[in-house]
Amino acid sequence: MKIAVNTQHLIKNKLEGIGWFAHETLRRITCNHPEHEFLFIFDRPWDSSFIYSDNITPVRTKIPSRHPVLWKWHYDIDTPRILKKHKPDVYFSPDGWIQSQPNIPVVSVIHDINFVHRPEDFPFLVRKYYRRYFPIFAQQSTRIVTVSEYSKNDIAINLNISPKKIDVAYDGCNTAYEPVSKDIQHEIRAKFTNGDPYFIYIGSRNPRKNIEGLLKAFEIFKKKDNKRYKLLFVGEPMWDKSYLHDTISSMQYKNDLVFTGRLSTEALQMVLGSAEALVLASFSEGFGIPVVEAMYCDVPVICSNTASLPEVAGNAALFIDPHKPESISHAFETIANEKNTGQQLIEKGRVQREKFNWDKTAEIVWNSILKAATK
Repeated sequence: MKIAVNTQHLIKNKLEGIGWFAHETLRRITCNHPEHEFLFIFDRPWDSSFIYSDNITPVRTKIPSRHPVLWKWHYDIDTPRILKKHKPDVYFSPDGWIQSQPNIPVVSVIHDINFVHRPEDFPFLVRKYYRRYFPIFAQQSTRIVTVSEYSKNDIAINLNISPKKIDVAYDGCNTAYEPVSKDIQHEIRAKFTNGDPYFIYIGSRNPRKNIEGLLKAFEIFKKKDNKRYKLLFVGEPMWDKSYLHDTISSMQYKNDLVFTGRLSTEALQMVLGSAEALVLASFSEGFGIPVVEAMYCDVPVICSNTASLPEVAGNAALFIDPHKPESISHAFETIANEKNTGQQLIEKGRVQREKFNWDKTAEIVWNSILKAATK
């Protein structure tokens, strides 16, 4: 069997959530099934580290797919030309984008449909594209994979898709994430926060992530009990880079904010493992990989009580209401003042994290591809 794969999110040193899903699943699937051929379709020159095995043939489209107009060209003109030439049996898309009229079986991974619930978080053309085409992509897909039961139900209800067509494959966790020693913790804190303890946020600064609410909560926490705590952000801005400027500039404790930018996996593992707690106060998440990464690093989790996060965190998190900064602030206070609570969350996290494994994810994705191919 020949399987064509949309690999536009495999970009060296720039893997985000979808990119990690693609990397971890495709690396396993291609190596575990040498009897099959894989056609990797890139939209730019590829890095050799993504050619995981000898049964992969990489090709690229003529134009990079980095804008709604170019997305349309990429999927409905460039990609069909490649498919016509190479004649694959199945098309697999780890990010949900497919041709609007595919003529072969298709498996698409739709991680979430936040464009339905929070369209205001997207630039105008991006929002228009998602809302116009993703319902079509979902209908045209032979099988759909998503990353949580929450997202499965969300897709079924809002895109009018039969639940029987949707398979759930939880995200896994990179094996690099593990607890760090006390010596490393001291070194990391000395480097980033002058030795002070810190809470950590990991991800883009998209409005959906509720960074503004997180900043307000940290300000409340510091005013109530000005301990030597910092709030550390790992990641880069997304879409509008300026919307948080006013909030930050008005903060009394803005000097206790630390922005690291993007970090390598190795550096992130040490920075996360040295934190007092991870905080993810998103309004909506299809999964929330940092929650699992924190559990593997033996770091307590603070996260929202919305969308998929209760499903992912189980009983191993302090849950907050993302619409109420006071709720987030109270969780900060609990972690800072009740060390036993943090240790209990770590112990519960060691149990909960066993549910999330990239080997399991890859197996479910592969079975979904087989279902589509034999339908």
